[in-house]
Amino acid sequence: MDFLIRLAEGFIGLFQEGANVFMSWMTSIVPLVLVLLVFMNAMINLIGADKVDRFAAWASKYSLMRNMVLPFIAAFMLGNPASFTLGKFLPEFYKPSFYAALAQYNHTSNGIFPHINPGELFVYLGIAQGVEALGLSTTPLAVRYLLVGLVMNAVGAYVTDFTTAYVSKKTGVTLSKVPSV
Repeated sequence: MDFLIRLAEGFIGLFQEGANVFMSWMTSIVPLVLVLLVFMNAMINLIGADKVDRFAAWASKYSLMRNMVLPFIAAFMLGNPASFTLGKFLPEFYKPSFYAALAQYNHTSNGIFPHINPGELFVYLGIAQGVEALGLSTTPLAVRYLLVGLVMNAVGAYVTDFTTAYVSKKTGVTLSKVPSV
C-alpha cells in the first residue's frame, strides 16, 4: 500500500513541480517575451512592411547578407516562425540555404533574444541553469551562443547552396538566382 501512495504522490508531485516552473515563467520570461514581441511588431510597423520586404529582396543578392545578416534580421524582427516569410523574396535557388540558416539561427539566439523562439527557450535555460549554479553570469554564454550560431548557421547555408547546386545539376532542374522583386 505504501508503494501505491508514494507512486500517487510522486505522480501528482510531477505536475505540481511543472506548475511551479510555469508560474515562475509567468512572472519572469513570459512578460519579457511579450514586451519584446510588441516592440518588434511596433518597429516593423514604424519602418513599414514594404521597406522590410524591399530590404530582404536587396539582401538576397549578396552571399554574406543572404546567409548571415538577413537570417539575423528576420529572426530578430519577426521571431519564429514568422521570420521564414522573408524568404519569399529570395530567388528559388537560395531559398533552401536561407531556410537552413534561419531554422538554426532561431535556436541559437535564445540566450540573448528570447523573443525569437520562446517555444524552445527551455534548451538554453537548461544550460544556463548549470552556469548559474556555478555562480557565473549567463550573458557571456548567451553572446557566445549567438556568435557561434551566426557563423555556423552561415556555414550551413553555404553547404546547402552547394547541395542545391549539385541536386539541381543531377536532376536537370534550373532554379533562378535572380530576385523577383
